[in-house]
This record gives sequence, C-alpha cells and structure tokens, in this order.
Amino acid sequence: MAHTEETDKMMVEMLEWWGVPTLFRAEYAKDPADADIALVGVPHSSGNNSTWRDQHLGPRAVRNISANARRYHEAFDIMAWDSVRVKDLGDVPLPEASDNEKSVERISDFYRKIAAAGTRPVSIGGDHGITGAIVQAIAGEGSPLTGGKKAALLHFDAHTDAYDGLDHWLGSKKSAANWAAYLVKQGNVDASKSVQFGMRGNPRGPNWLQRSYELGYDVVTMKRYREIGAAETIKLIQERVGDAPLYITFDLDCLDPSVAPGVSNPEAGVCGFNIDQVVEVLRAMRGFNVIGGDVVCLMPTRDLPNQVTAMIAAAVMHELVALIADRIKA
Repeated sequence: MAHTEETDKMMVEMLEWWGVPTLFRAEYAKDPADADIALVGVPHSSGNNSTWRDQHLGPRAVRNISANARRYHEAFDIMAWDSVRVKDLGDVPLPEASDNEKSVERISDFYRKIAAAGTRPVSIGGDHGITGAIVQAIAGEGSPLTGGKKAALLHFDAHTDAYDGLDHWLGSKKSAANWAAYLVKQGNVDASKSVQFGMRGNPRGPNWLQRSYELGYDVVTMKRYREIGAAETIKLIQERVGDAPLYITFDLDCLDPSVAPGVSNPEAGVCGFNIDQVVEVLRAMRGFNVIGGDVVCLMPTRDLPNQVTAMIAAAVMHELVALIADRIKA
C-alpha cells in the first residue's frame, strides 16, 4: 500500500503516545454548539472525603491512552467519530478544587451551556459527586436535552450513593455519597423510571437498600442479577426506562477488582461484573434516548502499570459515545 497523507494519519492516530492527548483524538472545541457529542473531563475529587482522593487525575489518565480506543463499533456497525460531531470540550475549570460546593456549582454551570446547545455530554471523572453536578444542570425543568422532563437513571455501581441521612459527608454537602438522593428530591431524576445496578459487598447495616426503595428506585444487586440473569435484567431496565430521557452513570467499582483494580472504593469481598457483562447491558440501551453519561472513580495512582483500569474507562466511554451516535444518525 502506497504511503499517502491519509495512511500516514491513520498510522499515527492509533498511537496513544503520539500527538496532543485529546479524548479519543477528538478535535478540541470551545463552543458546545460545534458538537453533537461533547467529551468532557471533570477532574474533581473533593466530593468523596472518606477514601483515596486521586480521582481528579482520572481525566488525564484516559486522555493519555484513549487514542487507542478510537475504534469502529462492530456491534452497531458505526465509526462514531466519523458519523457525528464528537468534540473534546476540555476539562471543567475548577479553581476552587478543594471546595466541594463551589466545584459542584462550577461543574453545573459548565454543563448548563452544553445542554443549552442541545449537545449530549460523555464525561470522565472525577469522583461520583460529579454526576449530581452534571445531571442537575442537564435534566428536569427548563432543560433543552430532556424537554423539561426528569431523566431516567441507569446507575452502575457497587454502592447506592443515596446516603442522605446526614446533611453532609465529612463536610461535603452535595457529595459522592448522596447525589442519587438529592437528584430525585430536586426533580432532576425520575426514580420510578430508574435502576441502580450492581450493588454488592457486605453492607454497613441490614437496611442498606431501604433508602433507594424509599426514593423510588429499583435495585438489581449482584445477587439478584445472578438469580434472574442478564436477559431478565435487561428486560426490567428497558421496560422501566421506556421513552424517558436516559442518563447513564458508570462507577468503575461495579467491576470486579481483578478487572478494574484502580478504583477509589473497591469491593473485593464479593465478585463484581466482568467487562462483557456490563457491555451487554449497555448495548441493550441501543435506540433509547440517551442524553449523556459519565465514567467515574478512576484512581490512576492505584492502577496497574499497564493502566488497565484507564483502558476499561475508555472502553466504557466508547460504548456511551456509540449509543448516542447511533441514535443521532438513525
């Protein structure tokens, strides 16, 4: 094959160590109106004060390796990057990074501009507190992305993050511990259309799922998933979400630590998902109105030297991008 400008470009763009590390080699853009899908880094770690706090390094880790994840999506027969406008909007600026509440405001302000442009965000965090900051900006009353409707939530996690029995979590008021509760109470998420998926481990008390049920969520724990199987789980999620605008949040600790070791809250006592199991559920959301998604709780400082958890984070982001791109181009 003769060397041309196009073949030279193809050769270098697949190299993770070459060039400027935008997410998935996407073109950088400042204006969300220039994108159909906005890739965003959220280097935030002040919302989870009870564990390792290097989640703010997650976006840079995925930027560094994501060029190799810019691939054709075989299951959907789509090259998302060539089908719709996928742009990297950079990282949310967080000059008060140690001030959780101020950072939550900054994140929400950033995403309100994305929603106003009708652009759908796919984000890499950051601790799980970013989901509350994002969704309160893009879903519910006044949101162009949801038509003013509440969003359905598909929440992959080992933990429910609905712990709102205290007015703050070690000082953080809108935190990684309570976002799944306050989004419902504020009117951003319709829990009756939402599913929390993958919860596992020995809980801190016997009523660990009670608050989620009180809020209106259905919960498919790892134990329940193993009992009813993938097909029944997918049917349950699809019927519950229906035609609602759907936001997908993916905490990497839903995966088994042998699959994703570099996470902030590993649950090692009970086996978590393997990557094929979560991808099966993600792909079952094809055709649904996915308004955005995020991947959170990557801990690059706890990852293996081959950066496998960062690679997994990029792979999940690719699935989210493909879901949205496939819907847009249809």
